[in-house]
Parts: sequence; structure tokens; C-alpha cells
Amino acid sequence: MSRPTGSWQHQAQHRGRMWAASPAFRRQLVLLRSLLPQSPPPSSPPSSVVGRRFAPLSSPSGTSGSLRAAHAMAAATVYEADAEAVVRRITPPLDRARHNGQAVIGGCREYTGAPYFAATSALKVGADLSHVFCTKDAATVIKSYSPELIVHPILEESYSVKDDERASVSSKILTEVAKWMERFDCIVIGPGLGRDSFLLDCVSNIMKHARQANIPTVVDGDGLFLITNNLGLVEGNPLAILTPNVYEYKRLVQKVLNCDVSEETASEQLTALCQKIGGVTIMRKGKADVICDGKTVTQASTFGSPRRCGGQGDILSGSIYILGTALHRVK
Repeated sequence: MSRPTGSWQHQAQHRGRMWAASPAFRRQLVLLRSLLPQSPPPSSPPSSVVGRRFAPLSSPSGTSGSLRAAHAMAAATVYEADAEAVVRRITPPLDRARHNGQAVIGGCREYTGAPYFAATSALKVGADLSHVFCTKDAATVIKSYSPELIVHPILEESYSVKDDERASVSSKILTEVAKWMERFDCIVIGPGLGRDSFLLDCVSNIMKHARQANIPTVVDGDGLFLITNNLGLVEGNPLAILTPNVYEYKRLVQKVLNCDVSEETASEQLTALCQKIGGVTIMRKGKADVICDGKTVTQASTFGSPRRCGGQGDILSGSIYILGTALHRVK
């Protein structure tokens, strides 16, 4: 029996409203907006954007002149992206000469969902291949989630490695990852990584190798725990994007700026954090998602669902550089 047309349309509209209100949609909007080229003069905005002036994140009356000037800069015109138009614009035509690959470094006994979400989201937004480098305990589980993912069970945790074998095992892991590295347009560090000391040391070596090879790196989840305790892994790296949530951002601010998070001067603090680390881009997730490269601050204005669930940040981290690669091709 066929479904009544009216019922189908109602359900389609309902799904559309749910998607438009979701945090994932809101974060895709701010991501697309931050990846747009420099905006033209207000008199002639492109067809895919609508001019909009944002107020600073906060502007207390008692601030100094220099701080008020910074607030005025934060209030400059920002163009609101028409998400559908932007996606249509940056989606590349099918081309036999184009290839796009991504790797997720993460996944251990406790966390198998996060690397799956990150790797699968890359496929959904345009990657040809998506790899996951994880521990042996996590590999079979992740493989069972999807036949599309290429899973490498090569990472090791402390409990499975003898003390006198750590150096050789670490070297073997790096060698195995390095032989695949030239195939990747970017790597995502952290989803489901865990905090095992030996595993983090191995991932540190992988990050250093990726940096030497000029491979863009997205750092999320426990990867942020790693770099907070070893800032040298991302210092001065313009190809690094950090995607901290509220608590991860708090740890970064305390470590780098040696102070607590200030909502009154949020944009200035985020800019200072990017500049202090040097060259990185930070996407601060929260009630209002804010992204900064040390020069420009962009704030999400689309309201999302007040309910957040695990996996949304992993989907974001897996999508970022694939969307960025598509955009750079049409600039």
C-alpha cells in the first residue's frame, strides 16, 4: 500500500526542521562560513552569502580604550553563509584525476565509536578513502561497523608491551603509519584515543612525522589532552586545527595563558590563545561556536538543539579538512 502524499511531505518537513535545529548543522554553518574566501565590500555581497553585522561576544562598559578598540574590530561585518549555496559551490564534479584520503588516529578498548564517526563523516562529505589506525582490541569492533573503512590494528597500549620492547615497538608503529602517510590529504588525531602513556608517545611521533610531511592535522578529543601537555606538537603549525569543547578549552587556556576562561573578553582571549600557540586555528565548541586563526574571529549564529550527545564532535573533526580541501579547489 502506498503512503499518502500528505503524510510523506509532513514527515519530510519534520526531518528538515530537526536537521536545521541540530548542533551538527550549526557547526557545519560556522565551518563553512570560516572557510569562505575574504568577503567583498558590503555593496556587492556574493549570491551565496547575506551581509550581517555581529556584536562582540561581550563588551563591558568598564574596559580600557585598547580593549574597546578590539571589541570594535570584533564587531566588523561578517557574512552569513547560505549553507546550501556554499555546499553546491564547493562540491567538486566527478573527476577521474581527483583523489581524497583521510586517516583517523584513534580507537582503543574503551572507545570504538569515536573513530568510526570521524572516519565515516569524512566519507559522507567526499573522501574517497578513510583509514583508521587503532589498537588491536578496537580493530575488530570498528571493522564490524562498516565495510567502507580501512582499519589498521597497529597501535599498542602499555599493558601489551614489555618495558624493554617499547622503543622497538614504537619505531615499528611509526614505520607502519609513515608508509601510508603520502596517501593522506589530512589526519585526525584523537577520537577514541584514550590516555595510555605509551600510546600517546607513539601518537606524538606520528604527529611529528605528519608535520614534517606538511600534512594538515585536526586535533580533537584525547588528542587535545596530548597537545595540552606537549604544545610543541602544534606550536607554529598553520596546518593544525584544534576543536576543543568547554572543558578541553578551559585546560588549554589555563596551560597556555595561565588564567581562567573569561566570557567577558571571550573573542580577545581566543585570539590571544591562537597567537600564543602560534599559527593554529581553534574552533571553540559551546553555546556559541567560535573559530579563530589568530587574526579573525567568527561566531556561529544559528541556534542548535539544547541537547548534545556523544559523537557530534567526532563527526565535525572528520568533516573539517575534506570540506576545506573542496573549498580551496574552487578559490
